[in-house]
Order: sequence, then structure tokens, then C-alpha cells
Amino acid sequence: MKGLVLTPSTGTASVLDVPLPVPGSGEVLVRVHAVAINPVDQFYYNEPIATQEQRVLGVDFAGEVVGRNADLNGFSDRRVKDGTRVAGFVQGANSANDRPGAFAEYVVTPYDLLWELPGDLSFEEASTISMCGLTAAQGLFPRFGLPSPFSQGSITPVDDPINVLIYGSSTSLGLFGAQLAHLAAQASGRKFRLIGTASTSKHELLRSAPYNYDVLVDYRDADWPEKVKAATAGTGIHFALDTISERDTVEKVHSTLNPQGKYHLFRGQGGGQFDSSKLEIQPFYGTVWEGLGHEVDYGDGLVFPAPPEAREFAVKFFEFLGSGAEEGKAKLHPNPVRKMPGGLDRIVPDAFSLLSGLVSDRKDIGRTEEHMRPISGEKLVYSIV
Repeated sequence: MKGLVLTPSTGTASVLDVPLPVPGSGEVLVRVHAVAINPVDQFYYNEPIATQEQRVLGVDFAGEVVGRNADLNGFSDRRVKDGTRVAGFVQGANSANDRPGAFAEYVVTPYDLLWELPGDLSFEEASTISMCGLTAAQGLFPRFGLPSPFSQGSITPVDDPINVLIYGSSTSLGLFGAQLAHLAAQASGRKFRLIGTASTSKHELLRSAPYNYDVLVDYRDADWPEKVKAATAGTGIHFALDTISERDTVEKVHSTLNPQGKYHLFRGQGGGQFDSSKLEIQPFYGTVWEGLGHEVDYGDGLVFPAPPEAREFAVKFFEFLGSGAEEGKAKLHPNPVRKMPGGLDRIVPDAFSLLSGLVSDRKDIGRTEEHMRPISGEKLVYSIV
């Protein structure tokens, strides 16, 4: 098959012929129809930590089941049946230890870490959901402890409304975080006040369904933290998701918190260039990869374990997403899709160029094609079939 293969020793990637992957125990073979591009794909292409001679890049995919390991023969679950439309994510080249990649014609993955697509979702739309959807869900539910339709939780007794801030509301994480926050409100029976930061050009989108923000501020305003606190009538933020997690924004988000507030970062100190020791309330942090059930080796002795409960949560989350197939309607609205021209061979020169560096450093790269305009509020997606 064809795959977009990273050669860590040279820091280059190219489309090569690689062996067709063989499903292991509990795994299915998926013919990839579409892939979505995430900043982490570009980051570990640009700064490889993979130790193998070659690694297939890529995380998010959607496609069609075309095979399975023999131990799944006879299973009634539709996710093991040929022809079922599914989506999921794998680790790609984002670790030192060898893991599968999605930027290829085929990928293998455990069947229970897939979700079946409802009829109202295209492969391109579905490819935007899995990794960032689970990342946002991990922050709100197991880490913050909020209840959801698919997991238990509770809210520390505070007066309504519960103030939830999503910094970077128009990012992929932010778009899913808003939808999941509304699910938490429904599951808890409590009143949530959803507050977001985004450029004013995105406010109309974010005020509309399914995001339905109560308050929006422009992150470019120097006094945005004061505006956020004013929107809470001085109570402060109870739960903050910082989807950017870069430089001084970390301390600014922290400044909006209630004394008993909870704060989640999605980038480590090194990559985000901040110092969490300055924060009075220490943030939650974790890797989405723990949901895949394999430890993550980042090299230099830094290894994240794979707690069984993290995988169990991922299974429940994907079952929840897949329940939309029975109803014929997606449980989460996909990110707005920017359909990119070309296939695997255009990911590095086009998509990775748009996603390079920290979010705060991105600028117009000088390309004149319409699909190469600066990226904001969209997911870059390639059709493979």
C-alpha cells in the first residue's frame, strides 16, 4: 500500500510503498477514505522522536472496514463487519515506540476504538472528530469529574450558573469542548454559563448551534481576562479548558479562575513555552494517547503509562459517538472542513506549512492558492479514495 512515511534520521517524509498491515488480536483492517490533519502531526514530523528507520505519519482517519483478525469472526458488533463506515485515530509517529499511522491507504486498529458513522456524516467530516473529540472529553469528564451521558461524575456544590471558559473557542478542541460542555450541563441538571475567547470574526459561528456560547470576548483585547471575570459577576471561572496552552496565555487564563476552579492544559511546558510553577492552581494535563491503551515513550526516559481506566473511557466515548448511527444523526457536530486538493503527497508541502509552529506564531505564508489561506476555525482534510 501507499503511505506517507517519515524517515526520522533525515527529517523527511515521502509517499512510499509499505507492507499492508495485518490485524492483530481484536483488530480490524480499515480502508482509509479521508484523513484530517492535526498540529501534532506536523510537530513530530518537524521534530521527530520516532526511533525506527521508517514510521507512517498520521492520527485521524475515517474509512471502511475490509478485514479483521480471525478472533473477531462471528462477532455481532457492526464495527467488525466488512463495509461498515467507521472513524477513529491512531498514534502515528508521535512517540518513540512503534505505533500505527493513519496517512496511508489502510490502517489497523482495535475494533472497540472505532465508532460507526451515521448516515448524515461524510468520511471527510467524520475524520475531524475522533482525536480532538476524545481529548476534550478527557478534560471535561474524567479529569474535571463532570458527568456525561456515558460516564459518571459530579460537580462541587456551587451556586448556579457554573462558569465554564474555553480559551481558543474556534479551535478543533474548542468546538468539541463547547458541545461536550452542553452535554455535561444536561447530564448534571445544572445551569452552565459558557464563556469563550475567539477573534470577533468567529463570534457569529460560536453563538449559533451547536456551540451556543453565552459570552464571547476577543482574545486580542488586552483586558480580555477582566471581561471574562466581569461576565461571571465576580465569581470567576469554575472550569477552564485552555486549548492553546502557550506562553503568557496560560497565566491569563489562570487569572480568571475561581479560588476552587479547575484548569486544563493541552500542551506541556516545553512545547507551550510556559512555567506552570507560577500558577497557584495547578492545571490538569494528560495525553490523549493514553486512551489507546499503550504506553507512550517520548524518549529521554519520559514514558506516559496506559491506565486501563483511560482506555475504558475511550471505549465508552466511541460507543457514544457510534450510537448516532442507530439514530441516523451525529452525536457531535464535525469541525468545519477545508477540503484540500491532492492526496498523501500534498500533506507535507501544503497542510504542514499551514500548521507549523505555535498557534501564536502562525502567519500568512505567502501562498496565493485559496486552499492555502491562513487556517482558523477549520480542519484540513484530504480524501484518500
